[in-house]
Amino acid sequence: MKRLLQILTALLFLLTTTIVIGQNLRFSDPETVISDHFWGDLYANGGNSFFCDTPFTRKGFLLTDGYIYPLADVRSALECGTSRECEQDNRYRQIASDMHNMVPVRSRTEMGRRNVRYEELGSSVAEDECGIRESAQFFEPPARVKGDVARTMAYMVDTYQLPWLGAASVFKSWNRLDPPDDGERTRHRRVAEIQGNENLYVTNPDRMEML
Repeated sequence: MKRLLQILTALLFLLTTTIVIGQNLRFSDPETVISDHFWGDLYANGGNSFFCDTPFTRKGFLLTDGYIYPLADVRSALECGTSRECEQDNRYRQIASDMHNMVPVRSRTEMGRRNVRYEELGSSVAEDECGIRESAQFFEPPARVKGDVARTMAYMVDTYQLPWLGAASVFKSWNRLDPPDDGERTRHRRVAEIQGNENLYVTNPDRMEML
């Protein structure tokens, strides 16, 4: 009995440690993270917008900080109330500060992406100039970032127990079709250095198949 108790205690410790390592515990002030670390550190020298791949040297009024798992859906999942009410919720603030979920996005694209679900729409829906397909409440990202979206979605679902924003099978397919490239891995390393945790679906994409 004593041996069993020791084993259970060890397993609980291991599980707790895994959870702690796997999520953002360093930041819980979204505004500071966005200004000082996202734009100030991660994109201090510019970069490319996420969906449209448009180069930029600094944040301008045409760019904004976007979220692959939109914050409106986080608020809905947590049932913490309005934006202002959720800002007082420590768990929401922690999730909203997670840079693995943040990307630089054209403001116009981000506005059109609210309250949509990710889906494979196919060639029956025309692409826009960025390679995006949209129909009703559905959004299909450009092929070159489908895997990035899928791995971020898996991270958010698994790490914070949030619901999928689309069919899990679609995200698994995108993960297989678009494996991590050098750009995604480089960005991931920088976020991990700043924030202190990794997205294990980038370092080991096969984890997606276990969800």
